[in-house]
Amino acid sequence: MSETVADLEKAKMNLETSTIPWSELQRFFAAGLAIAVADELDLIEVASQFALDNKRQVEAWLNAGQVGHVSDAQASAWVAADSSVWAVVVKPWVLVQNYRN
Repeated sequence: MSETVADLEKAKMNLETSTIPWSELQRFFAAGLAIAVADELDLIEVASQFALDNKRQVEAWLNAGQVGHVSDAQASAWVAADSSVWAVVVKPWVLVQNYRN
């Protein structure tokens, strides 16, 4: 079974995805580089589309409110709850998603 380059990139991103305390990502939020991904989306798929620069798909998610900059309200809630998030880096962005135990 041969894997495509896109499949290999997704596998690599999956290995680079982890949970991290939101407090450690504050500087990325302050710089406008933290991107929230809706719970119903697959974080790795979203990261893959960002990495492929698939403007059409990313724009569709943006328009649907499923992807966008982390809001002040969300950041405050994560700080107040001392939350961790799932995160993956797709330079220059840090994509984050709610972490549920």
